[in-house]
Amino acid sequence: MTPDLAAISPKQHLSMVKSTARINLWTGAIRSGKTISSLLRWLQYVANEAPQSGVLFMVGQTKDTINRNLFEPLQDPAIYGPLSRFVHYVPGSDFAWIMGRKVFLVGANDVKAFRRIRGSTCAGAYVDEVTLLPPNFLTELLGRMSLKGAKMFGTTNPDGPAHWLKVEYIDRARELGIRHFTFTLDDNPSLDPEYVESIKREHSGLWYQRLILGKWVAAEGIVYDAWSPEAHVVRTMPRIDRWFSVGLDYGTTNPLDAILLGRGTDEHGVTRIYAGSEWRHDPKVAKIRLTDAQHSSNLQEWLQQTPREDGSTERGVRPDFICVDPSAASFMEQLMADRVHGLAPADNHVLDGIRTVSSLIAMDRLRVHESCKPLISELSSYSWDDKATEKGEDKPMKVADHAVDALRYGIHTTQTLWRPHIGRLTHAAA
Repeated sequence: MTPDLAAISPKQHLSMVKSTARINLWTGAIRSGKTISSLLRWLQYVANEAPQSGVLFMVGQTKDTINRNLFEPLQDPAIYGPLSRFVHYVPGSDFAWIMGRKVFLVGANDVKAFRRIRGSTCAGAYVDEVTLLPPNFLTELLGRMSLKGAKMFGTTNPDGPAHWLKVEYIDRARELGIRHFTFTLDDNPSLDPEYVESIKREHSGLWYQRLILGKWVAAEGIVYDAWSPEAHVVRTMPRIDRWFSVGLDYGTTNPLDAILLGRGTDEHGVTRIYAGSEWRHDPKVAKIRLTDAQHSSNLQEWLQQTPREDGSTERGVRPDFICVDPSAASFMEQLMADRVHGLAPADNHVLDGIRTVSSLIAMDRLRVHESCKPLISELSSYSWDDKATEKGEDKPMKVADHAVDALRYGIHTTQTLWRPHIGRLTHAAA
């Protein structure tokens, strides 16, 4: 069976024709067409080329990401047309049927994941977001591809230039016989030009280089490089339509920091997220360490005394969620005992959260009230860790990061509450 090539670009078509090596990699920008073309190639391979003996695998960080990134589009007739009829998968299952072949699904989110394929003879594999997998898993997978004609097809967005996939495989592509195809956002002609311009405006610095231009560049310098106190700090607040969250970073010897976040519309009709108030206890400054019960009491008092900013002169706000540092188990228990409303463990996917905040800043959809002095200071100084970058890792420095962590918790965890109102912000799939 041959995939329908009518709707894909010449570059996508070429990558399908040329992906005949043992290892085939599609890397580059988000929404650049690499996933569509690589999955079409995978369907073609499973139907016509894969060895009849051996096991076929589809690999991702988790089964949830495999379903979301791969099977949701594969089973959508609007994307893959009649080919979607040959893809049968029930979310949560350990396997799928593709082109009449049984394909096993493997989540590989830790260094022990390689055990899930140990002992198998692999006839072929499709690997989603290769850079997010442990390197020992890929080593094990390739070692299992001993059958003649077995092939791997993998996709990923770029990472740092010292990442193991770049150093050990892509930089050695000619030596290892790897076929490597790179894409930029502009390589996908099917996208609406307005959408393309919008998504370009959402990204700056590191994220623009990687996710728009498809470059393998290092995380260096200031994390929020588009942040400007002159542009993003406000003296007065607009009417706040909804206080949707408090992001809270917990500390005992370190500061405990909480940021109150609301959605408001200014006099020009632009809706933004506003960091309206900040509460911090720094034991080194106060010369006293507080108990969890004292922190809980102070948090509630702070919220009771905060102006509503809804056109009234009353005080006291009740945000939808209080997104607590997921490592703060004891404090969460205290808040629950005190019946604090809207408790939720914060989403602590650091890079995803940084990208969310960075997009808001780049699109001028985040403003900070001048009273949030620790947050303003940290946004200006929050930096990437150079030592981690040298090891191929993207990590911010763990210095003066309590307020920015609280901001990230409160924003990234509650995206469903504010995204429909903020405008054309998107974290489009690859």
